[in-house]
Amino acid sequence: MSDLSRSRPLTPNVLDSVPARGSDELLRLRARHLNPTLSVSYREPLKIVRGEGAWLFDADGRAYLDMVNNVCHVGHCHPRVVAAGQRQMALLNTNTRYLHDNLVEYALRLTATLPPALSVVFLTNSGSEANDLALRLVQAHVCARGTVVVDHAYHGNLSSLIDLSPYKFNGKGGPGKPSHVEVAPMPDTYRGPCRDAAAAGAHYARGVAGAVARLAGRDLRTGVFLCESLLGCGGQIVLPDGYLAAAYAAVRASGGLCLADEVQVGFGRAGEHFWAFQRQGVVPDILTLGKPIANGHPMGAVVTTPEIAASFVSGMEYFNTYGGNPVSCAIALAVLDVIADEQLQQQAASVGEFLQAGLRTLQQDYEPIGDVRGCGLFLGVEIVKDRAARTPDSAVARTIVEAMKQRQILLSTDGPDDNVLKIKPPLVFSRDNAAEFLHKLAEVLARLPAAA
Repeated sequence: MSDLSRSRPLTPNVLDSVPARGSDELLRLRARHLNPTLSVSYREPLKIVRGEGAWLFDADGRAYLDMVNNVCHVGHCHPRVVAAGQRQMALLNTNTRYLHDNLVEYALRLTATLPPALSVVFLTNSGSEANDLALRLVQAHVCARGTVVVDHAYHGNLSSLIDLSPYKFNGKGGPGKPSHVEVAPMPDTYRGPCRDAAAAGAHYARGVAGAVARLAGRDLRTGVFLCESLLGCGGQIVLPDGYLAAAYAAVRASGGLCLADEVQVGFGRAGEHFWAFQRQGVVPDILTLGKPIANGHPMGAVVTTPEIAASFVSGMEYFNTYGGNPVSCAIALAVLDVIADEQLQQQAASVGEFLQAGLRTLQQDYEPIGDVRGCGLFLGVEIVKDRAARTPDSAVARTIVEAMKQRQILLSTDGPDDNVLKIKPPLVFSRDNAAEFLHKLAEVLARLPAAA
């Protein structure tokens, strides 16, 4: 992007009649009229009015490098994706009870990226809808309600998924763990009890087997093990080698199914593999997708086997008014085209490797960086008070986020202690973007009191 395009003034809402309000007025009206639990990012919230590639622009034309948006997967407002949606919206948008090429073509294109067993597609409007539908498929196929999840996981905002998300049910205001759910320890080789990379997969998989046994001890048969292929809200955790293979074996031995939640991490973000579960050498029984599937357009998907899909045929139709509509499918097809044509999976791998190397260099110089981890363009930087004790430092993590925002780099934090810098930019994020980020992060780290 040229310097000119990064700094030109913008006229918000220029194409419509929506009034352009200042930030103070927007905050006041939000407080009066919108969901009172809605939060905003940063102490001084940004009013973002435009996006392009890896950049977001505020109302004054300032450009911010977006390091945290894993929804606009192929870049904000990618022209091919925008054009695909515009063309189809100008022609037709309707439901799936009419025949349409886009629906079938998308199912064919999506399943072509997957192992042959995963060949039946259900389309939804979000990752939350996808995970909720996946639970219905589990019930239909195995008739067992017992569920094993990983600690600090988040699987969606529907009531059925809050029940399966320790991130929510154990969080502030949460209802606590339901009786049909068991929680397996997070396979975290930085903070967990097993830090030996060679032994960690088997060690943490025994935690899944233990959860299955605890359910059985309450006369509950395990229906499903629900696990992200890379842990997001858990703090950008890469699963240790062999973890899913051993965990899946334990669950399947009990008669349960294995569900890979790739709502955050699919479609090439992992770099070496198009799907993050492929890093583990396994094939899930059910795969759920969302966020990046249509580059920010509301869409999700469940992909499963013909046998599991057949169990769902009970006489009651699953019909989703908007799921699989021609516009959504046109946009999602364009996303697949852009990933392939612009080699964005390969870019995620190469830029991610460059970024990790740069972060590890900074780690050598700055004590607050306790750990650098990830793969592709899914990275985490754990901020600590001291490396020996690995004491989390959420205050310094937040200070870094605010200081980077002042330098026009957008970051966020997550993890059980809210001390992990999340790095998951659009896949168009370039080596030059990464170099700019590393330079500015070094500036911020050098100015921290602990670095003085």
